[in-house]
Amino acid sequence: MSDIIQLLPDSVANQIAAGEVIQRPASVVKELVENSIDAGARNVHVLVVDAGRTSIQVIDDGKGMSETDARLSFERHATSKIRKADDLFALRTMGFRGEALASIAAVAQVELKTRQASAEVGTHLSVSGSRFAGQEPCSCPVGSNFTVENLFFNVPARRKFLKSNSTELNNILAAFERIVLVNPDVAFTLHSNGAEMFNLKACGLRQRIIDVFGKRLNQDLLPLDVDTTMCRITGFVGKPEAARKKGAHQYFFVNGRYMKHPYFNKAVVTALDRLVPVGEQVPYFIYFNVEPENIDVNIHPTKTEIKFDNEQAIWQILVAAVKEAIGVFNEVPSIDFDTQGRPDIPVFDGRSAAPSAPKINYNPQYNPFRESKMNSRSEIPDQWEELYAGLGGEARQDAGLFAPDEEQQPAGNEQTIIEEKSPSHYQYKGKYIMTAVKSGLMIIDQHRAHVRILYEQYLRQFEAHRFSPQKMMFPEVVQFPASESVLLDKILPKLQQMGFELTDLGGNSYAVNAVPSDIEGLNVVNLIKEMVSDTMDKGTAVDARIKESLSLSMARHAAIPQGQVLSNDEMENIINSLFACSNVNYTPDGNNILCILRQDEIEHLLS
Repeated sequence: MSDIIQLLPDSVANQIAAGEVIQRPASVVKELVENSIDAGARNVHVLVVDAGRTSIQVIDDGKGMSETDARLSFERHATSKIRKADDLFALRTMGFRGEALASIAAVAQVELKTRQASAEVGTHLSVSGSRFAGQEPCSCPVGSNFTVENLFFNVPARRKFLKSNSTELNNILAAFERIVLVNPDVAFTLHSNGAEMFNLKACGLRQRIIDVFGKRLNQDLLPLDVDTTMCRITGFVGKPEAARKKGAHQYFFVNGRYMKHPYFNKAVVTALDRLVPVGEQVPYFIYFNVEPENIDVNIHPTKTEIKFDNEQAIWQILVAAVKEAIGVFNEVPSIDFDTQGRPDIPVFDGRSAAPSAPKINYNPQYNPFRESKMNSRSEIPDQWEELYAGLGGEARQDAGLFAPDEEQQPAGNEQTIIEEKSPSHYQYKGKYIMTAVKSGLMIIDQHRAHVRILYEQYLRQFEAHRFSPQKMMFPEVVQFPASESVLLDKILPKLQQMGFELTDLGGNSYAVNAVPSDIEGLNVVNLIKEMVSDTMDKGTAVDARIKESLSLSMARHAAIPQGQVLSNDEMENIINSLFACSNVNYTPDGNNILCILRQDEIEHLLS
């Protein structure tokens, strides 16, 4: 029998490896910029065309490479970062596997121009699909200049599954932001199709955060700085009032490397317990400095998942650090009493005459035991029996609360006939509307019910173009980070269709001149930011999804909040409007709106 096992060619092995390391254009930008940082660059320039599909260029002024190193850098497992396995636990650089350049060259056409400071001429090297196309001396500045063109040209299946240019550019911006936030001492620029999107000068950490995400964030940041024998935690955490439902900027870094860590995120949430509404998030930029031997970064190809030896202890330190930041700066929300209409109490200055003692006036002739002449007419009306004529057993059944003689509805049937509900309702803890129906007791989440009602209302208005703008007396300014501004070209026409009027002020800032007429009183800036964030999360490939996302965001903001006390007429209106919706059981994002406690279940509980 013939042998069937054989070694794969290097080109095929490199393409397989590229599937793990290079997933999209953003992966190329990440790997090349991190290499520039490891090379000691002080200025890094990134230029992309067509969101990286056509070309990606990264230019730095780092130490550069010799002719031999330039050729060897495209080989698999060729690296200057480590020499032995033990070096994995003493890493001070971003890269270490030696796979990035080999993976990029396996699925793209790459040109490299590089020169060291000690060399008079540089090296120009070309690679296409893991094959070297040429190498020659060239004149170039000190540093490296990588140009990656036609990404996935030889893997058409991978290229076909790339998203739209706006989505891929957004991914590039996200990867770029993670790098610049941890290297504030390095200057960066980013151009897309010739347009400058970032021009970041070397500065301090706080200034770098402001440069990336806008000046409005500056007033919401509280500094963190805790140093222990186990780790040092620095950075910033947002004030409780800066919490948002969507789009909060949350970043963890360890030893200069971005990481995802749900466990530590839970620590921040725990520290802000009862200061931030449930479901909302505060921004944070938290940097861990840990001894390299106490972490393992080599557990995932993207290096964003990192294992800590002392996670529980660091968790406690992080909770304490966030609580200290909130406490030191007295950022616990205070009760702001309404002072409108309060009496004007004059201040006693001591220079005026002493106030006289108050005088007591009374009637010395008053005797509380003296009988007064009062009308002794009886308060009991004639024919009083008629007042209780409706309390018989038959009358109670006709009221529609319970119908024990008829077949009850199954527990799973939540499409309760609205005519069978009680005309009076009860509100429990300002959150739930409770009403008796034929099959038992129906419990409705008032906020979710109103979200469903408003969502369908906004969708209908969307389709009919019935939104009417209401001019704002004082326009507000909303500023977007560059990663969100990429999608605004698609979202802005929809916002205008809904009644928003936004004017571009430049620098990713917009003036809000008008809003839909039925949402006065809401926080317009937070509303628009959440709408854009929701649309980014769900994607913009389908036009209908944009409408649904915007309608849902508006409904969430405009819906009655949990805890708002409602009158019986208001509860009746919500119930009737809910049962007129296309789906009474679930909110647009899939949460339950109501449930029914059946009559037999109630009787069983009370038996």
